[in-house]
Amino acid sequence: MFDSMIAISLTIAAIGAGLMTGVYFAFSGFIMRSLDQLGAVHAADAMNAINEVILRSWFMALFFGSTLLYVVLAAVAVFDTDLAGRWFLFAAGFIYVVGMFLCTAMFNVPLNNRLADAGSDNNAKAETWTHYFKHWTRWNHLRSVCSLAAVVLSIHYLVSYT
Repeated sequence: MFDSMIAISLTIAAIGAGLMTGVYFAFSGFIMRSLDQLGAVHAADAMNAINEVILRSWFMALFFGSTLLYVVLAAVAVFDTDLAGRWFLFAAGFIYVVGMFLCTAMFNVPLNNRLADAGSDNNAKAETWTHYFKHWTRWNHLRSVCSLAAVVLSIHYLVSYT
């Protein structure tokens, strides 16, 4: 029973991480460069609009829900010393929580706030966008890779140990 709860939870977490990977990949792969081609002021306005909408979307449930599942699963892996393959389970959770969630909270969100704080001053927006585009995208690449790594480790665990 406990093993099936882990398998179901990990499957749901991996689906969530896979969806997050897709979102982050889209931003890294083409959305940010497309926005940048609009020019700094328009790019900043568009990204601010995206950030406002995303806070009221299903993305937030997926973001927090998948993180919570991986936290619980990583904790199970640490405390259940008899669990076969537990370090794969722990690694999936740890990489996701640190590389996706904490990276977002510590780097991407503050950059989003800085972009929003540029206000309506076009010079401030243009200057902020230049910094934002470079650094936000770099951190987003990390979120993409870590989310994908969590999916791969989750699948490995599900195939090998459940």
